[in-house]
Amino acid sequence: MVNNSNRINMVFVALADATRRRIIERLSRRGEIRVTTLARPFPISLPAFSRHLRVLERARLIERRRQGRLHLIRARTSGLKPAQQWIAHCAAGWEYSFDALDNFLKGGQQKEKQR
Repeated sequence: MVNNSNRINMVFVALADATRRRIIERLSRRGEIRVTTLARPFPISLPAFSRHLRVLERARLIERRRQGRLHLIRARTSGLKPAQQWIAHCAAGWEYSFDALDNFLKGGQQKEKQR
């Protein structure tokens, strides 16, 4: 559980930054792409861009492949699964709580009508 919690934390840390979210968005539309091409529209230096990529790699949201001197990056859809599962688990609990509250409130309204 701790390891899974760390993975979820890493995903949320990676996605907390707007630049990294934009990188993921571009990769989701483009597939595999060269690092220099991916970095082109971002107004930051290539070393700073590479640091963003390392954060995304540690979170397992992207993977890097080397082809000679080229570094190719692509999104890993499976990297989002732990966070998606955690969100779904929380949402299910919230739905249950809201349903229970709704039933409780409806029960109170019915008692008021009976008086």
